[in-house]
Amino acid sequence: MINNDDTYKTIVALSEGTYSEKRSKFIALAVPVTTVDDVKKYLTECQKKYFDARHLCYAYKLGVDGLVFRANDNGEPSGTAGKPILGQINSLNLTDVLVVVVRYFGGIKLGTSGLIVAYRTAASEALANAQIIEKTVDETISFRFEYLFLNEVMKVVKELSPETLFQEFDMDCIMKLRIRKSLMPVLKNRLEKIETLHLIPDVYKKC
Repeated sequence: MINNDDTYKTIVALSEGTYSEKRSKFIALAVPVTTVDDVKKYLTECQKKYFDARHLCYAYKLGVDGLVFRANDNGEPSGTAGKPILGQINSLNLTDVLVVVVRYFGGIKLGTSGLIVAYRTAASEALANAQIIEKTVDETISFRFEYLFLNEVMKVVKELSPETLFQEFDMDCIMKLRIRKSLMPVLKNRLEKIETLHLIPDVYKKC
């Protein structure tokens, strides 16, 4: 039985949005990321590219559960930039995404409410232009079995359609499969019923 507890939404590739108010220009960039290192790398690239900008504010959210997140105002009044950007990420229920909003100051102050609207709108535009996809949370399983039972194993693989990450067929065969989390109990149960089959530690982590 498949449920929706093992899915999450993210974006496919870089997307952009812009907003202008009282000669200030806001350039928003939404990019898929999976680690804090990815975030740091992209921020460094932005700092080099937009070195002449007044502010480079951002927010990100990582992980299936979305528990890793941060909002940064980068010199703007507290809560006027990073928080509105993060709010747009949350409103679409996205994760593994970074949104950067670059501001070129136009010489006229926008005030607290004006800044919130500007950063929120710019972030919203970038995410509206993004291709959003739903991904599944997957798990892997590794096991060993005698060649005599290969047909039984392959029957299970054909019926449940896991992704094969590694396989080695000899007198003793080894396979590593990846499947959606909600289907793992079914796959594991089917495999454990096959004679001579033994689950083994995941020694093929590179796969």
